[in-house]
Amino acid sequence: TIGLTVAGKSDGNAMIPYIIAQLVGAVLAATTLYIIASGKAGVDLGGFAANGYGEHSPGGYSMMSGFLLETVLTAFFLIIILGSIHGRVPKGFAPIAIGLALTLIHLIAIPVTNTSVNPARSTSQALFAGGWAIGQLWMFWVAPILGAVIGAVIWKAVGEAE
Repeated sequence: TIGLTVAGKSDGNAMIPYIIAQLVGAVLAATTLYIIASGKAGVDLGGFAANGYGEHSPGGYSMMSGFLLETVLTAFFLIIILGSIHGRVPKGFAPIAIGLALTLIHLIAIPVTNTSVNPARSTSQALFAGGWAIGQLWMFWVAPILGAVIGAVIWKAVGEAE
């Protein structure tokens, strides 16, 4: 949302309401998953797929590794989104490009951070994991927002001109 706004593809007045709607939707989705998962006796939800670094990274990656990964992948994701909705691209193909890109991003990032590239997703999971996940949540807001802004700036400088 922030990246699309910086790129001039979304109305700045709609940014805050849209972010709130994303957060509400993500929390409702996580609540639904929690209710379903906790319906089995003895289930251990663990970290509830919350994002993490250091000892909470699936692969034990450092905060710096996770921060750089989330920033770069979010920047690339925004560039792919902006490229796929460009007027010169045939209509109807954007969901394919975006979906495949997001799949690749998850394959790359799950071992490092459990994949954020979206603060709403990170927040919803952290609310259920609690403690450490809430403490590390700052990074899963800052890195994707920074990446989105970087992606928007790159797009405006290079991609939009084509």
